[in-house]
Amino acid sequence: MKYDIHGTTLQTLDIHLNTGESVFTESGGMAWMRGNVEMSTNTRGGLLKGLARSLAGESLFLTTYTCQQGSATVTFTPEAPGSIIPVALSATESRICQKDAFMVAEESVALEVHFRRKLGTGLFGGEGFILQKLTGPGIAWVEIAGEVREYTLQAGETVKVDPGHIAMYEPSINYDITRVKGVKNILFGGEGLFLATLTGPGRVWLQSLPLANLASKLMQYMPMKSG
Repeated sequence: MKYDIHGTTLQTLDIHLNTGESVFTESGGMAWMRGNVEMSTNTRGGLLKGLARSLAGESLFLTTYTCQQGSATVTFTPEAPGSIIPVALSATESRICQKDAFMVAEESVALEVHFRRKLGTGLFGGEGFILQKLTGPGIAWVEIAGEVREYTLQAGETVKVDPGHIAMYEPSINYDITRVKGVKNILFGGEGLFLATLTGPGRVWLQSLPLANLASKLMQYMPMKSG
């Protein structure tokens, strides 16, 4: 499937469809479209799966866009300044993503909920117990706030990360939480009590601007209600 990504910090994604080709996205995810395109909205897998997806930051309903004749272009835009990342997945290959990262995907891609099994990672991992899981075959596109850096970790190699900066990783990565050492580091280091520990083998994608950090900064400039 052909696609183009335009822009820098406020990107747009054009997906070019031929007759019979389809993509699906969360409700309200489409920005504009050209050509003979049919929209179909449903819970995609039933009510229970829709409710589970909503816990992972997506809408209860998903919308499928199908080219009916000739060629068509459907354009999608992210919800915040950042990067649109194409994720090409072979059969049974998966990625674990932060909440609300899913943008759009080919019909053959499965969008599921991923539960963190360890209590510590769920409580202190920055995104809670519930994440998103994308499984191929096919191409999916995710939206990540800020810029994105990709790292390949060898077996046993570890990187420690402020949990909010973890955008996506391969299932082979071991995700754990470690407590920051030293009272002064905890009280004055500005990183909180815990750091995420990612251990290879596998790839990880880290973001420069967690949405929680952006929201916190913007709150400083919001007018306070009196009374």
